[in-house]
Amino acid sequence: MNKKLKAHIAVLLANIFFGINYITIKIIVPLKLSAPALNVCRVVGSSIFFWILFLLNPSKPGIQKKDIPLFIVCAVLGVALNQALFVKGLSLTSSIHASLLMLVTPILIIFIAAWLLKESITFLKIVGVIAGITGAAILILMKDVSHTASNIVLGDVLVILNAVSYAFYLVIVRPLMRRYSAIHVIRWVFTLSLFFMIPYGWHDAVATQWQNFTTANWMCFAFVISGATFFAYLFNIYGVAVIGAPATGSYIYTQPVFAAIIAMIFTGETYDWVKLLAAVLIFSGVYMVNHKPKIN
Repeated sequence: MNKKLKAHIAVLLANIFFGINYITIKIIVPLKLSAPALNVCRVVGSSIFFWILFLLNPSKPGIQKKDIPLFIVCAVLGVALNQALFVKGLSLTSSIHASLLMLVTPILIIFIAAWLLKESITFLKIVGVIAGITGAAILILMKDVSHTASNIVLGDVLVILNAVSYAFYLVIVRPLMRRYSAIHVIRWVFTLSLFFMIPYGWHDAVATQWQNFTTANWMCFAFVISGATFFAYLFNIYGVAVIGAPATGSYIYTQPVFAAIIAMIFTGETYDWVKLLAAVLIFSGVYMVNHKPKIN
């Protein structure tokens, strides 16, 4: 098996893990533990895994003093705030809604890059942004007929805010990615996020009734921390290194497919024509904002 094929398989697995993650989180949050408790466990566990990986393949461990403020901002936007909003939002809305709304991220990146990095924005990109926002608005305003969401509007809004946070992170992390390896950046971003996540979720984690967890609960919990966080991030890093960021990023569009299939099988969620319309608008918007005209 050649290296590129391995990378494509790794990235596909990462997005399958992300797709499954929408359902596993809903199974245990808030029924067995709160969103803050899961967040702190997720970040602590993944940070430990990343440092174990470093010990197995040591390199220069530190970061330059001038880069510390930017690393801290990335830790807040890319992990602490991002994960807090995502898990809480997902616990309130449906898995299908959350997975589709996350596709708004590439659309938001265009606006943020145009604002912060002064990148150009074309008429087609503006139309794409309008299409994507319209699709997201349809999802937010529609009623939940599958009864898997306790507060669909608030949950959808939190997921959108999570996408905004992550989009900012993906834009401002670019200078760090040019100076350090991707895995070096992510290891420190997760490590620094501990200073924010531990105060946020430690009390809830300690107060969790862990003895009441069933085998299925433990399996979901372990998957969220290892599969959907550590391995998913690791596989995506490998994909970026071998096949590039654009090819790796394109796999995000498979997440709603995996999430929808699993949600319909295990949680009874439905996929109706309104969700299909919203999905078409969002996918179209993403295509338009990322479309690059051919130069003859």
